[in-house]
Amino acid sequence: MVADAQVRQALNSVISDQHSRLLSALIANLRDFQMAEDSLQDALTSAISHWERSGVPSNPAGWLLQTARRKAIDRIRRARNFDVKSEQYGMLLQLDQKDAEEERCEDIPDERLRLIFTCCHPALDAKSRVALTLRTLGGLTTGEIARAFLDTEPAMAQRLVRAQNKIKAAGIAYEVPDAEAWPARLNSVLTVIYLIFNEGYAATRGDRQIRKDLCEEALYLARLVNQLRPEQAEIEGLIALISLIHARKAARVGPDGAMISIEEQDRALWDRLAINDATDGLKTALGRQTPGPYQIQAAIQAVHAEAVSFAHTGWPEILGLYKALMKYDASAVVRLNWCVALSYVKGPKAAITASADLAKDLASYQPFHAARAAFFRAAGDFTAADAAYLRAIELSENASEAAFLEAKRRCAKKEAEQLLGL
Repeated sequence: MVADAQVRQALNSVISDQHSRLLSALIANLRDFQMAEDSLQDALTSAISHWERSGVPSNPAGWLLQTARRKAIDRIRRARNFDVKSEQYGMLLQLDQKDAEEERCEDIPDERLRLIFTCCHPALDAKSRVALTLRTLGGLTTGEIARAFLDTEPAMAQRLVRAQNKIKAAGIAYEVPDAEAWPARLNSVLTVIYLIFNEGYAATRGDRQIRKDLCEEALYLARLVNQLRPEQAEIEGLIALISLIHARKAARVGPDGAMISIEEQDRALWDRLAINDATDGLKTALGRQTPGPYQIQAAIQAVHAEAVSFAHTGWPEILGLYKALMKYDASAVVRLNWCVALSYVKGPKAAITASADLAKDLASYQPFHAARAAFFRAAGDFTAADAAYLRAIELSENASEAAFLEAKRRCAKKEAEQLLGL
């Protein structure tokens, strides 16, 4: 018998490292998103009891893939429309026999890029393309995706189901498209990759501020797309953007797991080699003279990376870059970031005024209230700052982030007390 803790540790490790690869391989076999998810979940449940009894297999990911296929076979056998699924059933039996003959499933085919392009088919609306890919390949929950789009969870759940059904009904091919089909899908693909990274770097839920698995997955996928479509400025810009932000990871969380804001980070911990490589890549992208939003965002991060301290940050340059970005993306979130830059250039009162119009669109967006709290605090309006901090804490579902905001709130209250001579 193997200790329960040992089994769960092994299972958590393979889920962290291989979940997206396992799921994409199953979807490639089944052509059915929901059955793939359900079968993989069945396999994960079986692994707990089997591994406790027989030990963790030498290739845990291969064991899960083979077991998930067998679970799918069982589901197809029980299905009312078995005849319709007979071809799928026969294919799975062949794969299962191949695995049995080899005694273990050593190599899991990497189907992730094909999955991205399937989800990003132009037959789906842009929002559904991104949401479905985040769910299946990014491993995000429906709730996490809903928050990324500022939607309700039930509405997002319905959107995901409709997208899955449309792919099946339309017979959308599971493939990386020919070159002429890339332009129609590339923007959605890049958006998906960046949102996967964003969720990894600023996790919306849980105890960890950074989910390294998602960060590394996004960087891997961006580089894979670059290999298939080299010398594309926006792909290069996305790689530079992700790399520049990810280079700060060692300084972003303290030894106790607490979040550390960029103004308080030890810049000696930033990965200068990664920053230099990313900056060189950005220069190459900009030299192609085909500007785009990811190149502009990467340029913003490059300004942060070049500053020797937070006090030396080139905020006027960042403000100008955000203005340029709004020509491509005038969303409320981008405008909020412009307001943050404005607060350092024109002062907090200017930012308070400029951000007031965003209150309706970003009412449930935690960073909006955190930013407003900082504006009010800098302007000396500690009552409004406290209310904004409380709302931001209320909206946060990440323990590290909530603790960070609470610490900021306490500091603001101390400042208020000192000014009042209490």
